[in-house]
Amino acid sequence: MTIALDAAVATLPEPVHSSHVNALAESILRTAGAGERDMGNLQRIALLELQLARPN
Repeated sequence: MTIALDAAVATLPEPVHSSHVNALAESILRTAGAGERDMGNLQRIALLELQLARPN
C-alpha cells in the first residue's frame, strides 16, 4: 500500500498538501480493505476519488 500511496503522491502537482496525502491514504486503505490488492488499481482509485472530492 505504501507503493501505491507514494506513486499517487508523486503524480500530484507541487505543493502537495497534507490533506491530499491523507485523502489518498484513506482511499487506499478503504479500497484495500474491500479486497483490492493491485497497486496500480489502488493508486488509480485514490487519485480518482481525490479528483472527485476537489471543488471545481
